[in-house]
Amino acid sequence: MLKITNLQKTFNPGTVNAKTALRGLNLELQDGDFVTVIGGNGAGKSTLLNAIAGVWKPDYGTIELDGIDVTNLPEHKRAKFLGRVFQDPMKGTAPDMEIAENLAIASKRGIKRRFKWGVKKSDRVQYKELLSTLELGLESRLSTKVGLLSGGQRQAVTLLMATLNRPKLLLLDEHTAALDPKTASKVLYLTNKIVSENNLTTLMITHNMHDAIQYGNRLIMMHEGQIVVDVCGEEKQKLTIEQLLQLFEASSGSKFGSDKAILSK
Repeated sequence: MLKITNLQKTFNPGTVNAKTALRGLNLELQDGDFVTVIGGNGAGKSTLLNAIAGVWKPDYGTIELDGIDVTNLPEHKRAKFLGRVFQDPMKGTAPDMEIAENLAIASKRGIKRRFKWGVKKSDRVQYKELLSTLELGLESRLSTKVGLLSGGQRQAVTLLMATLNRPKLLLLDEHTAALDPKTASKVLYLTNKIVSENNLTTLMITHNMHDAIQYGNRLIMMHEGQIVVDVCGEEKQKLTIEQLLQLFEASSGSKFGSDKAILSK
């Protein structure tokens, strides 16, 4: 479903502020893979997701999605293939519009627009059914503006919007990092439920080692713009945080440098 070959990206090249974020990264995802991504600050995790999403063009390398080379495809043209949820609950939605209106916009992703009523009666019935699966009571609040929702409610709605039209690839960029632990746990539960039920190919960045091990069928660990650990299947299921740190140190030649991730275990 996703094939990345020799991906390289340097910001501010030729200056004293030059920073190489991706160093010849290679990655392949099969259809239905749920891959968690972990690494220290500056490891290149968000740069990788932004490159896939088309936020910036890589210096070298190629990105193929479902057999299509999207390396030079602009961000807005990739949107019909991708779903994305950001770390900030304020992103990914239109806060001054109703929940129903946000869902209506999401349902039209990749579809040619025409002048007609934005939210029909049949749409509201469908949205109520979808929202009820979140078990947050939002099915009775279709007319509520999204900006009035709590962070957890908003992330749940954004997750629903990102997966409404079953994207070829779902990108989750630390989408629970700004939430309190109880709310984060609820959103992760919903994430796993939606991904599993729809067999969505997913990349999920997290700082939480426990979550990286618990969720998904595969785990990759990044360091200085490269993948240094890649475990899946039964090996991942049996993995402990201590073993993960040992794998990282053996592969990278250095100790894991993110206190935030270690404290999250």
